[in-house]
Amino acid sequence: MANENLESKRWLIAGAAVIIQLCLGTVYAWSVFKMPLMKMHGWDGKTVQYTFMILMGILGLAAAFGGTLVDKKGPRFVATIGGILFGIGTLVAGYADQIGSITLLYLGFGVICALGNGFGYVTPIATLIRWFPDKRGLVTGLAVMGFGAGAFFMGKIAPVMIKAFQQIDPTGKIISSGVSTTWYIWGVIFLVLVTGSAQLFKNPPKGWLPAGFKPAATTVSAADSFTLGEAVKTPQWWMLWSMLCLNVSAGLGLISQHSPLAQDIYKKTMGLTGDLTPEQVAIVAAAGGAVVAYAAIFNGLGRLFWAKISDNIGRKMVFLIMFATQAVLYVLVAKGFIATYWPFIFASCYLLACYGGGFATMPAFAADSFGPANIGKVYGFMLTAWSVAGIVGPFAFEAFKPQALMIAAGLLTIGFCITLVYKAPKGKKS
Repeated sequence: MANENLESKRWLIAGAAVIIQLCLGTVYAWSVFKMPLMKMHGWDGKTVQYTFMILMGILGLAAAFGGTLVDKKGPRFVATIGGILFGIGTLVAGYADQIGSITLLYLGFGVICALGNGFGYVTPIATLIRWFPDKRGLVTGLAVMGFGAGAFFMGKIAPVMIKAFQQIDPTGKIISSGVSTTWYIWGVIFLVLVTGSAQLFKNPPKGWLPAGFKPAATTVSAADSFTLGEAVKTPQWWMLWSMLCLNVSAGLGLISQHSPLAQDIYKKTMGLTGDLTPEQVAIVAAAGGAVVAYAAIFNGLGRLFWAKISDNIGRKMVFLIMFATQAVLYVLVAKGFIATYWPFIFASCYLLACYGGGFATMPAFAADSFGPANIGKVYGFMLTAWSVAGIVGPFAFEAFKPQALMIAAGLLTIGFCITLVYKAPKGKKS
C-alpha cells in the first residue's frame, strides 16, 4: 500500500513540475513585449534586447546555484523561492513599463526573473530524476516540454492582452502600452501557480525504488553517486558540458535570427524584391512569425520525443543522431539546397526539436553517468553551459551572418565527435 501511495505521489509531483515549467518557459516569448515597449518609450531595439541578454546570462548561473541549494535545502524550499522571485520580477518589470525605466526593466525581467527562473528550472528536474529512476528520460522530457510550451502559449495570449489593455488618447498617442497590466496579471498568476505547485515537492524516501525496477548495470546508483567536486574532476563531466553548450549555441543562434531568416526565404520563394507595399510587409512578417510559432511547438514536442527515445536507445545514441542530422540540415540550408518556404519550415521544426531534445536528454545522461544523489548540483552546475551558449550562439549568428549557418554546422560536428568518444566514468576513485 505504501508503495502504491508513493507511485501516485510521484506522478502528482510530475504534474506540478509541468505547471512550474510552463510558467517559467514564458520568458521565451520575450519578443512579443519588445516592440510595444519600444513604441511606448522610444527605446531602440538594442537597448531593449539587453533585457533578454541579461536574463539568459544570469539564468544558467542561477540554475547552477539553485542546484546546490536543492541538495542542501530540499526541492520545496528552492522551488518556492524561485516562484516568489519569478513572480516579483514580473511585477517589477510591469512597474518598469509603467514609469518608463529601462534600468528597472533590466532589474525586474533581466535579473530577478532570471534568478527565479534558474531556481525553478533545475528543481523539478533534480526532483523527478530521483522519483523516476525507471523513466528518467520520459519525465524530464515531460517537464522541460512544459518549458518549451510556455513560450508558445504566452506568445499567443500576451499579444491579445497587450492590445486589450493598451490605452490611446484621441490624438492617437499611446498613453499605456498594455504591457504593464499584462505583466501585473501574470506576475500574480506566477506567484500563485509556481509557489503553489512547489508545495508538492519532496524527495523520495532514502533507498526507495519503484516496484519491480532494477537499475541497469551501466548506470550509477544513489549510493555510488559522485559529488559535484568529484564529477567536475572527470573529463566526462566536461564532455557533457561541452555537448550541451554546443547544441544550445546552435539552437539559440537560430532562434535569435529565426524570423528575419524565415522572412528572407519567404520573399525569395514568392519572388518579392525591392520595396514592398505595407500589405506585403505585413504578409512577410506574418510568414516569419508562423515559422517561429511552428518551430516553438516542436521545441516542446522534441523535448518529450527525444527524452523518451533515449530511455530505449540510450542517451549517447540520441545525441549522435541529433548532432549529425542537425549539422547536415544547417549545411543544406547554408548551401541553398533548402531555399524555399515550406522545406525551411520543416527544417526549422526539426532543428528546434533537437535543440529542445538536448535540454531534455542531458539531465538523464548526467544522472546515468554520475548518479542521482547529487544531481541537483552536478546538473545544475552543468547549466552554466546555457549561459555561455546564450552569448556564443546569438553573437555568432549576428557577427558572422553570411557564414552563421556553416558555423552552426561546425559546432554540431564538434559535438558529434565528442559524443562519439564519450564513455561513462567507470567509478569513483577512493
